[in-house]
Amino acid sequence: MSRTARGAGVGRRSLLVGAGALAVTALGLAACGKSESSSGTTTSKANEDDAAIASDAYVFGYPLVIMDVTRETSAPANRFENSRTLPDAANRSLVRPNQDTLYSKAWLDLRAEPVVVQVPAMEPDRYWLMQVMDMWTDVAQNPSSVRPQLKSGAVTGPFTYVFTPPGWTGTLPPDLTPMPLPTPQAWMLGRIEVNGAADLPAVHAIQDQLKITPLSAWIREPGVGNPAAETPAPADPVDIVAKMDGRTYFDRLNALMAIDAPAPADAPALQRFATIGIAPGGTADKLSAAQLDAAVTTGQQRVTDYHDASTATINDWNFPGVAGRYGTNYDQRAYVARMGLGGNVPEDAIYPTYYGTADGPHTTFHIHFAPGRLPPVDAFWSITAYAADGFLIPNPAGVYSVGHQIPVARNPDGSVDILVQNARPATEFVTANWLPIPETGKFTLTMRLYAPQPDAINHIWQPPTVTSS
Repeated sequence: MSRTARGAGVGRRSLLVGAGALAVTALGLAACGKSESSSGTTTSKANEDDAAIASDAYVFGYPLVIMDVTRETSAPANRFENSRTLPDAANRSLVRPNQDTLYSKAWLDLRAEPVVVQVPAMEPDRYWLMQVMDMWTDVAQNPSSVRPQLKSGAVTGPFTYVFTPPGWTGTLPPDLTPMPLPTPQAWMLGRIEVNGAADLPAVHAIQDQLKITPLSAWIREPGVGNPAAETPAPADPVDIVAKMDGRTYFDRLNALMAIDAPAPADAPALQRFATIGIAPGGTADKLSAAQLDAAVTTGQQRVTDYHDASTATINDWNFPGVAGRYGTNYDQRAYVARMGLGGNVPEDAIYPTYYGTADGPHTTFHIHFAPGRLPPVDAFWSITAYAADGFLIPNPAGVYSVGHQIPVARNPDGSVDILVQNARPATEFVTANWLPIPETGKFTLTMRLYAPQPDAINHIWQPPTVTSS
């Protein structure tokens, strides 16, 4: 979606998204009126407004700053960084990992020229997604196996795209599908379906054929690509941003906005922020260091305490709200950026989550899908169990999810029963329908629907209630 009409995610934290609205109104600064307190100090209405404006500016700019810190701590631009292994319970670097896809990530830098990305041909039933977020965390492009978006209309690979910066008007070779972006820098989060450990070599071969290169290099030598990058040391962008003082944060925000401009819809907010020097290429010199530090403190608290009022709870499953496209919902956008950078738009994936507690080793939970009521998707679905800390649950069988890698078994009437319990079920129960959880304590189940159909997105289809015994 274009940043001229922005509508209604991969870090260490889980993705907890919802909808919220930050009303953006043009606040005029009060004139010269002052009041004197009993201590003899004076406080102007203008200063009170400045504090509110600075706090709003912190929330507004948070996604851009955290994206830039993430970029800075990632592999070099215009090179793919490929994950090569499936997570297990020993993996403690990524909260709420999935066992369904491998990631191929790349930071796109279009400031010098457009960049070509090619996804190789692969089996028609293997799901892939190349989600691209602009630097404000809106999903700007999302070609996939379900919607390849090739200008030729072809559905077989290779799939060759050229990502262009704002205002670019050059001529492209006819075999390239243009993908305009609203900011000259962007983050591509590629996902490729993997069907268990035995399938890893096949996915590695696909990753090795991914191509990314500047347009001029592609024109000189079609099919050329930059080498993949080594995975950098892990970093925590949320923590890095949280430790910035006010002057550092707002100076960085001003510099970044001069590179990756806000959307036209942000003009009213920018008009307010400019009154205190927060603007593309500006200097936040109207406020003191103490005032800027205070804005960081209140802004951080707003992002942390944000309440997602629009998440839906259906049969005890929590459906996240708006993600991937935020419009002027700045509090919502900042919250998602902090909790799980890389949120998908609903047409690509939705993640209903169930929160439960096991009372002992014999506690059993059941999920019963009636005939014809499995999750409606154009790709595939899965359910993964997590411990209270968000990591996969250790178990002797090494089973962490159901529904995808090994197809669930159906009952004679077409229904499906999934058993959620700590102990391996009796032999008459199909192991592919068993999801282990801890003996005691809290746990969560996350259902992933890849390329969900409209009935799932619009809650016409509803997941079954989880029952316990």
